Order: sequence, then C-alpha cells, then structure tokens
Amino acid sequence: MDLLNTLVDKGLRRELPTREEALAVLATSDDELLDVVAAAGKVRRQWFGRRVKLNYLVNLKSGLCPEDCSYCSQRLGSKAEILKYTWLKPEEASQAAAAGVAGGAKRVCLVASGRGPTDRDVDRVGKTIEAIKEQNEGIEVCACLGLLSDGQAERLRDAGADAYNHNLNTSEATYGAITKTHTYADRVDTVQKAHAAGLSACSGLIAGMGETDEDLVDVVFSLRELDADSVPVNFLIPFEGTPLAKEWNLTPQRCLRILAMARFVCPDVEVRLAGGREVHLRSLQPLALHVVNSIFLGDYLTSEGQAGQADLDMIADAGFEVEGAGTSTLPAHRSDAAAAATGGCGSNGGAPVCGSGAAPADDAQAVGCGSACGGCSGHGPAEAKPVPAQAEAGEVRPELVAVRRRGAGTDIAPNA
Repeated sequence: MDLLNTLVDKGLRRELPTREEALAVLATSDDELLDVVAAAGKVRRQWFGRRVKLNYLVNLKSGLCPEDCSYCSQRLGSKAEILKYTWLKPEEASQAAAAGVAGGAKRVCLVASGRGPTDRDVDRVGKTIEAIKEQNEGIEVCACLGLLSDGQAERLRDAGADAYNHNLNTSEATYGAITKTHTYADRVDTVQKAHAAGLSACSGLIAGMGETDEDLVDVVFSLRELDADSVPVNFLIPFEGTPLAKEWNLTPQRCLRILAMARFVCPDVEVRLAGGREVHLRSLQPLALHVVNSIFLGDYLTSEGQAGQADLDMIADAGFEVEGAGTSTLPAHRSDAAAAATGGCGSNGGAPVCGSGAAPADDAQAVGCGSACGGCSGHGPAEAKPVPAQAEAGEVRPELVAVRRRGAGTDIAPNA
C-alpha cells in the first residue's frame, strides 16, 4: 500500500504524518491488518530494535477519589467492588515494587487516586521513592498523583522521581463528556509542569469510550505536540458500577490499528501497551509487540490480567527480549536532549548509559489502570484462565473483568 510505504518513510525520518494519513490507518480493513502491523513494526524496530521495556504498577492509595472520570473504577460514586485503602507506608510500597523488579521490570510506576497531591502527599511519595531506590539500584520511578500544583514536580524530581504520568485520555473536544470535575486544559498543564521540571513526561490515552476516529487522532497528535517521552495506550476496561460499564466497542483488530496509528504519529517514543490489553487484544497480544516497545508486567491498579510469567513467555516466544536496566530506552537523539535539559538521563536508564540508545538498523525480521499471579519470583505457576469471548456493546460483562484481589493493599503476594 502506498499509504503504508509513505508512513514508514516518514516514521524513519521522524516526520509527522498528516491527519488524513493517520485517519486512513484506522480505516484500513481487517484484510490489510498484517500489512499495517508489519509497517508499524519497521518503524518500531528502527528506533527500539527488538527490546520490550517492562513497567510495574504500585497502587499507593486505592479508591475513594473525588473526581468523576466516567471510565474509572475509583471515581466518585463508583459501585465497582474494588480494593479501597489509604496510603501505603514507604516500606510497604518498596516491598510491592520489589516483586516487579524481580520479574524484570525496569520502571516502577507509583499511582495514587485523588484530584492531586497535597504537599504532605508529595513528601510521603518522596520517602517512598527513596525507599524503592535504596533497595533497587538503577530502577526508574514514575509518579502518577493527579493534577500538580506549582513546585510539586520539582520536589518530586529532587526526591528522585524520573518521570511523571498524567494521561490526556481523549480529545479536547470530547473531554467534557467523560469528566466534569476538571478540564482537559488542567491535564495539559500538569504534563507541561512535569516537563518543565525536568521529569520525563509520560502521557497517553484510553480507547474504547465511544470516541470517533477523529478523537483518537486528535489526542495522539496532541501527545506528540506535548513531546511526551512515553505514550501509554489503554483500552477501556468496562467495570460494572461505572458509567461506561456497557461500552464494549473494541475488537482485537481495532486495537492493533490504534496502536499502529500511535506508532506512526510518535515513531521514536516509548509506546506502551497498557491497561485492557488482556481483555481486548486477547490472543493477538503478541502481534502488538511488533508495534509497541513497552508493556506493564503483572497486575494493574484495580484489575487483573494475565500472569507475569505469561508476559515473559509471550515476549520470548514472539522473538523479543526484555530490555535490561543498563540500556537506554529512548533513541540517542531523545536521551541526549533529555540529558542536556536536566543534567541526567531522566527516564532513560541512568547516567552511565546516557545517550547510548542509538537507533539500531532495521533487521530482516518482523513487533493511570489488571493480572493473575505469575510463575516468576517464586510465586509458583498460575492457573490458566479461559480466553474471554468478545462482548457486545450495550451489555455489562463483569465476568470479563477480573478485579485485583492481591498485591498492594492486601496480604496476598503480588503478581509479577
């Protein structure tokens, strides 16, 4: 296809596609799907080789959020039967993080429900970051605490945070339809605060909320404009007890097209396959590795997905390798720019390897929020779960959503 050849050429040059080209990717047919994945894979391999970065979520404070985000199981008024608990102590969070690090995670993502942190909360998270870094040399830490006030990003950076996550989630035009308690502009402001403080900006989207193709292209173009280093692509998990419980709008094929579009628009950033992959991609998850270069390992914030060991097996079976702690995630032109701006490597694996992530040559081979206890880290093998059937829009399907019942906030060993 001329379209795909054009997009590959632009991706290899880091040139922005046109909106029409991005929309055309989403409009391709299922018969063209493997061609789309292969084309996105060429761009992925140019900048990231065959490496897959593993990230691990620790939910520091779960539930009881005053915000009304329609997609979220922790929202104001949510009737989802999720775990609810207040702040983990630094040593508890460090212990939870250790499971992910032992499973191969390179980045630990510290998340807390709420509109945004108080200064006391920032101090608390700072101590948690220090505890995690004392126990895990070279580990990256990303904080995700909601809307930031002036000076808070700098304090998190000084405490050792490498990155800050705050997703845009959807287009500016439709943001008011999913959230009333804050604005799209509030979210943009927080991403900009993190960037200005020298933190690596992590910001992504949620697909499957009833948005149009135009909305998806709008939000991905906005993420490129914000110059986010990592772009998590979440697929809505329709929790029973939330306003979007009946929004089952995704197929595995559509998910792959969305990921490919994100890769073409953001060719040289960390595109992360995030929440909902197990529910919506199901047996096509390995194909997504040809497009993305990053995934979450093990459990998410309030839901479960597949076993951590199954993630590692999937990566190996698909011919990819887990990215090591001593390797720069981002290609050299991005990691060098980050180092020049901050005096360090930020989210790129530590100062000793700053700028070492030169883009590998293309090879001849074709890649803010759930899982079962994995066989790594001494937890024993997980019981296999049946692959869920495709749900129809307009139905509530609680049997397809596994609520997290282990790990942080419980006495049960985490999945990693």
